[in-house]
Amino acid sequence: MTVTQEMEKMLLAVLNKAAAALDVEPNAEVSIVLADDAYIQELNCQYRGKDMPTDVLSFALNEGEEPEIIDGPEENLLGDIIISLETAQRQAVDYGHSLERELAFLTVHGFLHLLGYDHEKEDQRQTMRAEEERILELIGLSRN
Repeated sequence: MTVTQEMEKMLLAVLNKAAAALDVEPNAEVSIVLADDAYIQELNCQYRGKDMPTDVLSFALNEGEEPEIIDGPEENLLGDIIISLETAQRQAVDYGHSLERELAFLTVHGFLHLLGYDHEKEDQRQTMRAEEERILELIGLSRN
């Protein structure tokens, strides 16, 4: 699947809207990698011990203690979001919505993980899902 300029613009708009909705400082940086199933499976196996493709992985850069850089540039690197385009396409078909909506959802989901949201417990899952839907509604891509 080819990554288009329209996809890139949409993902940037989604991240900007999510950052504004969550009061993330404007100079925060996030990278997004649009990958295939083979690449994301490799990462999923290496970092999560799950030898199978997944839809999205997030790697937060500010979870641990990082050394302070004296007199260095002010940076707020939140982390990386890796999305499998192949899985996103399948899920869009399975859920009956557009690839655009699925990519926006996965981007928001990954971004929330970078900010410390999780869904291991039911109350966490409900909180995270509510935030995902709130942000997607602001973008105009809610389920309704």
